[in-house]
Amino acid sequence: MPSWTPVRHAAGTGALCLAVACACHIGPAVTWLPAVRTRALPRLTGLGDPQHVALTFDDGPDPQSTPLFLDALQGLGARATFFVLGSALARHPDLGSDIARRGHELAVHGWDHTRPWCPTPRQDLRDLVRAASEVGRVSGARPRWYRPPYGILTAGRWRASRRTRLRPVLWSAWGRDWTADATPATVLTEVSATLQGGGTVLLHDSDCTSHPGSWRSALGALPDLVHRCRAAGWSVGPLAEHGIRP
Repeated sequence: MPSWTPVRHAAGTGALCLAVACACHIGPAVTWLPAVRTRALPRLTGLGDPQHVALTFDDGPDPQSTPLFLDALQGLGARATFFVLGSALARHPDLGSDIARRGHELAVHGWDHTRPWCPTPRQDLRDLVRAASEVGRVSGARPRWYRPPYGILTAGRWRASRRTRLRPVLWSAWGRDWTADATPATVLTEVSATLQGGGTVLLHDSDCTSHPGSWRSALGALPDLVHRCRAAGWSVGPLAEHGIRP
């Protein structure tokens, strides 16, 4: 037998082990697919009280755009859940405090908006603990909810959320408000296509990972969205009032 065969065999075994580890790591991310999570994990989709719609915003706080959303919500008499990035909150703690002061809910969107393709379980836990601590420090209350960046729940992020006692919640309707061609009309159409009573809406109050200025499409759609929900007999509010069972 050639002397290099064991080396080649070991390399092949190592590659196989790495492939299996990566598959186990990324496998839970299949919950990103709406059909999968709606059927298998409805509470992960954010389905709650049929007479209520949970309004949520990702990627803030942003000093340019978030205050405009807060003013719009105040004018509408509506409250929401803001999934904030820990790094952004650390830069703008006063803005985070203002979100809480106006009666909105602060939740965790991670520390940075990174893609989790490589397994980094220690980093996942460290970043989530850091982000949750920052949210608690600024808001004065322990956060309850976690939405991972891009809605991608890897095995590491699942474990980290359990260790930090955060409840993962994704969405049942979104506005695709991050794109260059989004308008208030397209955002409203996209949300309305899948929104039902008991649903959770995903919008963005920042363009930190989106097309520059795209947040204006979500802001412009907000009044009509809230009015449509109320016309359908649904109240609009944060996840804390959405009736998601533990």
